[in-house]
Amino acid sequence: MKNYFLITLFSLATFFSGQAQNANSFTIKGIIVDETQSPIVSASIMEEGTNKGTLTDFDGRFTIAVSDSCVNLIVSYVGYLSERMPACHGKKELLIQLQAAEVLEEIMVIEADESPMMSKEDQLSGRAAGTKAKRRPKLALFRSNNATMSQAPAPYSPGVMPYSDAGIQHNTEDYDLIQENRFLKVQNEPLSTFSIDVDAASYSNMRRFINNGSLPPKDAVRIEEMVNYFNYDYPAPDSEHPFSVSTELSDCPWNPEHQLLHIGLQGKKIPTDNLPASNLVFLIDVSGSMSAANKLPLLKSSFKLLTDQMRPQDKVTMVVYAGSSGVVLKPTAGNDKRKIMEAFQKLQAGGSTAGGAGIKLAYKLARENFVEDGNNRVILATDGDFNVGQSSDADLVRMIEEERKSGVFLTVLGFGMGNYKDNKMQQLAKHGNGNHAYIDNIEEARKVLVTEFGGTMFTIAKDVKLQLEFNPAYVAGYRLIGYENRMLANEDFNDDKKDAGEMGSGHTVTAIYEIIPQGTKSSLLTAVDDLKYQEEAKPIKKGSKNNELMTVKLRYKQPDGATSTKLEHVQKAKPQELAKTSDNFRWSAAVAEFGLLLRKSEFKGKSTFANVLELANGAKGKDEEGYRHEFIRMVKSVRDLSEPMTAEK
Repeated sequence: MKNYFLITLFSLATFFSGQAQNANSFTIKGIIVDETQSPIVSASIMEEGTNKGTLTDFDGRFTIAVSDSCVNLIVSYVGYLSERMPACHGKKELLIQLQAAEVLEEIMVIEADESPMMSKEDQLSGRAAGTKAKRRPKLALFRSNNATMSQAPAPYSPGVMPYSDAGIQHNTEDYDLIQENRFLKVQNEPLSTFSIDVDAASYSNMRRFINNGSLPPKDAVRIEEMVNYFNYDYPAPDSEHPFSVSTELSDCPWNPEHQLLHIGLQGKKIPTDNLPASNLVFLIDVSGSMSAANKLPLLKSSFKLLTDQMRPQDKVTMVVYAGSSGVVLKPTAGNDKRKIMEAFQKLQAGGSTAGGAGIKLAYKLARENFVEDGNNRVILATDGDFNVGQSSDADLVRMIEEERKSGVFLTVLGFGMGNYKDNKMQQLAKHGNGNHAYIDNIEEARKVLVTEFGGTMFTIAKDVKLQLEFNPAYVAGYRLIGYENRMLANEDFNDDKKDAGEMGSGHTVTAIYEIIPQGTKSSLLTAVDDLKYQEEAKPIKKGSKNNELMTVKLRYKQPDGATSTKLEHVQKAKPQELAKTSDNFRWSAAVAEFGLLLRKSEFKGKSTFANVLELANGAKGKDEEGYRHEFIRMVKSVRDLSEPMTAEK
């Protein structure tokens, strides 16, 4: 009787154990490819309505654990139309073909045989061996009837919206309000002063919205960051200063009566072998909000690329934070890559977000392991959703401003969608001697952490400020395009205590002014009453000051310096024909014009997508990395999204 009881108990335990195991071990496997049947690396696969997801490996394969035997999967990758498809546990491996977003045709979805062998006929037809192709309806871009460039409602994308218990999506992304710079009268305000900005987070974030079939929020579009996403072919600096200054003047493409002034800085490029030793503290957000596939999993893949750049003389420390913060990797030599990657593999998301505590601990460790004459930097990777401890922008800014006095620089890498706190990222980078990038896919991680490794990680000059003085003999008014959150008071230019932007090895910085030439009537220059107690300024004759349009003055400090150095550059009042300007000029003008259209700017003038494409197509240059080709594709996508809205209106 006893044996029978034990056997029965064992059988029941085995049965319920099997049931529990089956209930929690539903998996679906597949392969993601493009139109040429090439595997897509780091494509995102999410179970619809949950935060469960994964990314494809280097062979385009994936395995995803799901909550039920049959679910809907959302498959997406930057530059391709997202696909929603049913899938079931235990079925054949899926072969999913994504289609480029600019081609609005049907998407081919193929249920593949488990055998990897394909006949020649199957290869030519794009099908796995012995399978039948199934057509799925194309995904239409979302439209709005409100206005030509109204923001369309965003379609579902992997990890875009966190779900509440009721299953309702809530978008809690935050962006600071941008009040565009206005035209100023030179007679009243001849000086324009601002801090440089090498960040490009706005561009990749904007790209994420467009590739998901919707327009970015107006305040997510920072035109200077769009322009500075691209490298430009400026002259290399001489030995005296760490960067060169170039200027060009020509007609304004979207307002022929105006002119554009193009200013370019080229930072000195230090060969990787000659870069100073690095003391890097990886500060990783592992809170519950980081669980989506385009957050912590993408973060791990991104930091693998960065780890591959580390050298024996470099040191890596890793700090994580959720409800609290802690050290998961003590200072480790950069060539011990296996140990560093093992620390990453152990990371899992869960809990609240005590970002402030994590930042304090990271800076503390950076100071303790400080390398004299080296590169000391905290690299913060997060969605910015701090909700425990010091979390307000004001508290974090004060803390970062105090921490930067230690000589430790800051890089902020943003991840994720739906709850992304762009405003907080901007504040941290701006006040922490830092830079800010948004990582929307593995290729962007490669650009930021490999291709532009020196510019991202190694500062060649800090507190870089520009001040322009316009000659009223030639300029009636001017407007700086972008840089709204980088404007400085004129007296800040000579104040070495005033914080400004940093410039990295090999970085280029571009700024664009729209100019109203003297003698041009314009309603954009707002009149004010005559002053009662001031003498009327005498007009300056043309030809005075050697035909100078303006003088640009620039101040910078060495990375470890406290006293600034000044240099000056003069632009003559001799504009070129637009067709004869450099690719640098015409490309940056095309990007700026696209930004004006995205922002629905009151200063967009006669801007059109056709004009943007004409300028861009004529100024692509070498484009070895394909970034400019991608920009042109996005302009076409937005044009196709916007023109039907106009027709419907």
